[in-house]
Amino acid sequence: MKTTIEISDALLREARKVAAQEGITLRALVERGLHRVLAETKQRPAFRMRDGRFRGDGLHPDVQDLSWDQIIEFSYGDRGGSSLEQLRDKSNKGRGE
Repeated sequence: MKTTIEISDALLREARKVAAQEGITLRALVERGLHRVLAETKQRPAFRMRDGRFRGDGLHPDVQDLSWDQIIEFSYGDRGGSSLEQLRDKSNKGRGE
């Protein structure tokens, strides 16, 4: 099967040089490289993220009415974030209160 791929000029020059040194075609070198990568991929187990849940009662009552963005902003506290009161004021203004 024929296909077209775009690779950097430097990589192509290096690949042609290696193919010539080994006495094989560029196609054979590319196929060998693809076979290696595919074999490595099959050997690696799929990534599984550990279960990060914990037991609890959900969000702390002070922040359960805030949006996720507001919780993130609050978490920065004295490092440039907003206080809980400032966030509640913003939230109330957004609701027209």
